[in-house]
Amino acid sequence: MSHHSDPAPRKLTVRAFAEMKTRGIPITVLTCSDFLFARILEEEGVDMILVGDSLGQVVLGYDSTIPVTLDEMIHHARAVRRGAPGLFLVMDLPFLTYQVSNEDALRNAGRALKEAGVEAVKLEGGHPTACDRVRALVQAGIPVMGHLGFVPQSVHTLGGHRVQGRGPGSADRLREEARALEEAGCFAIVLELVPGAVADEISASVSVPTIGIGAGAGCDGQVLVLQDMLGLNPDFTPRFLRRYAELASATREGVRGYLRDVRNRSYPGPEHTFGEEA
Repeated sequence: MSHHSDPAPRKLTVRAFAEMKTRGIPITVLTCSDFLFARILEEEGVDMILVGDSLGQVVLGYDSTIPVTLDEMIHHARAVRRGAPGLFLVMDLPFLTYQVSNEDALRNAGRALKEAGVEAVKLEGGHPTACDRVRALVQAGIPVMGHLGFVPQSVHTLGGHRVQGRGPGSADRLREEARALEEAGCFAIVLELVPGAVADEISASVSVPTIGIGAGAGCDGQVLVLQDMLGLNPDFTPRFLRRYAELASATREGVRGYLRDVRNRSYPGPEHTFGEEA
């Protein structure tokens, strides 16, 4: 049963998100990478699902997003699509699937739409090359979400998970890149690990929705990684994260109970056992 107060019409569109910004309605986004969670997110009325390449860490156990392949992304996005047929899905284009050329970007983003059935793709960066990719994709009819601030695929260049846009030069660059992405045709821009005041300014200066993660309350929407938000990743405790459930401890409790009951032979009991007659 959904219990959000202002139910948005299903399925939301790029135009609907622009309208939500205009009307000041916060856009709710969560990452997801599997069927069962996707079904819950749709039933509870999330506005948009991001099939993020963060699944590299939280699902596949890589130490960054860099090893994630396009095939892995499509595999998970298809599962999410089956679980949430009525939601707007955005899929991250993983590292090196769009950086080399516009042709690469088109071919790979096209696969995301054709094979996974997502509505849009997300790529990182706001430099001229990234904007060139955005233009090529948008001209081909593929909606693109931008991503500025901390861009995980450049973790090695940025020297780790660090707040971006501190200091006037850095903040100016972020503002310029946001405007460039808007001009290139992005329908929304993720702002990750950006000081709140800078994110507020960017959100006010572009006509497209900004989706924040560690960027304060002034963004037009928010996104969190589902596994982090549900407490499945208890060692990950950045300042911006609020945990809305504690599934790691609940899961441990469940597993301990199962092990105990099997070992002391109290499970399965007679009520779990089939008799000989139908």
